[in-house]
Amino acid sequence: MKKILGITVLPQTKKNILEKIIKYTEKPDGFYHIVSINPENLVIAQSNAIFKKVVETAQMKIIDGVGIVLAARLLNIEIGERLTGVDLMSELIRQANRSCFRVLLIGGDGNLAVTLADCYQRKFPEAKFLGLSGIKNIRQPKKEEEAEIFSIVLDYKPHLIFVAFGSPYQELWLWEHQDHFQNCVVMGVGGAFDYLSGRISRAPELVRSFGFEWTYRLVRQPWRLRRQLRLIVFLWLIIKQKITDFWKKVS
Repeated sequence: MKKILGITVLPQTKKNILEKIIKYTEKPDGFYHIVSINPENLVIAQSNAIFKKVVETAQMKIIDGVGIVLAARLLNIEIGERLTGVDLMSELIRQANRSCFRVLLIGGDGNLAVTLADCYQRKFPEAKFLGLSGIKNIRQPKKEEEAEIFSIVLDYKPHLIFVAFGSPYQELWLWEHQDHFQNCVVMGVGGAFDYLSGRISRAPELVRSFGFEWTYRLVRQPWRLRRQLRLIVFLWLIIKQKITDFWKKVS
């Protein structure tokens, strides 16, 4: 299988991804973790072995980032369709309404998860939604905060769980506590709650279609500049992989 910076990527379409997730919800078995593949996460994975393992072993990986698309072209790797975490979450919420699923939203700023859950409940009445503020500091979670979440998951038995603690913390936390998230789909969605609630506006559809949503976010949220600097590191790592792959072929 082809890999980008040590992470396996499969050529999947949006339709194929949704079909696999829906099939799992029909006969859930074990831990089903959806992870977004973007330049920032791949850079983090190079210096965090546990996070790299979490990403590599995820049951579903989605291509979320135009940088990954461009890197795949440079490396001659087929990766299929790009699907952002926000868009996949939206699709799964609609599916939840069709299938009468229970959905749990955890995290985000303040009571954003609760507000978004209430909004979804009005818009998609066939599904059930519950929002939890969850953990105040995901870098140092308190045992009582985690225990409350695990207890609610046990009682509520959600089909879908979306966690907005930010990468890589949300993915590491879900993986570390996977015994408490069995037989349901779990996904770390970063800042998706902000966009889906309307708290922060997304880039216009035309801008998104060309893959420049990150630029739009940077203009509106200058504090992201420090995070975007990882793109430079990502580019350098991709060039190194390209050179390494070339010498393997000719040697």
